[in-house]
Amino acid sequence: MGKQRTERKYPTPLTLHQLWMVSLGAPVSRDRDAARTTLYPFTRIDDDRARHRLAEEWEIHTREQLIGRLGDLARSGYRAAARARLGVEPLAWDIALYTDLTRRGFACGLVTEADAWNLLKNVVPRVAGTYNSWQEYADHYLLGRQVWRDGLRGTPDASFAAPQTTADAHLRRLLDPSDARSPWNLAPWEAIRRPDRARTV
Repeated sequence: MGKQRTERKYPTPLTLHQLWMVSLGAPVSRDRDAARTTLYPFTRIDDDRARHRLAEEWEIHTREQLIGRLGDLARSGYRAAARARLGVEPLAWDIALYTDLTRRGFACGLVTEADAWNLLKNVVPRVAGTYNSWQEYADHYLLGRQVWRDGLRGTPDASFAAPQTTADAHLRRLLDPSDARSPWNLAPWEAIRRPDRARTV
């Protein structure tokens, strides 16, 4: 029997603000089965997969470890290394990872749905105050990713990262104004600065 579709378990569409927050993690969500319009990170319910990803990629097994890692990403993350090298702090890279970890933590039960939304809300002011468009966010995400990839060279994890061209192509699709399925078109950047409203699907 196949796994339950995420929309069946979570049928209520996200509000515009909720979709905007979830969309901060869109650059990381390149898998074919990635859900981009729900808090749950996959198109089908697969809590074990979320748990496995956190353990294998981040060595996160407990709520305390998750909250600690999220705190690190929110405070400084990888952008300190970028500042030392380039003189800029690509906040977007750390926030995309933060959003992805929050969603996976919710999926495997390390945080509740209410906790997950509160964690995402905590980073909104800084992100919205730093960037003025999804294009700016995407540019900084790619910059941060490049610094991260450079830091993996010569380590056992060097083959872990997808080629930069893969990330570039994914961001181009997200930014394509003709792609009606892109969450960045469904929740424009300026939406977070306006009153929240329900979405129709």
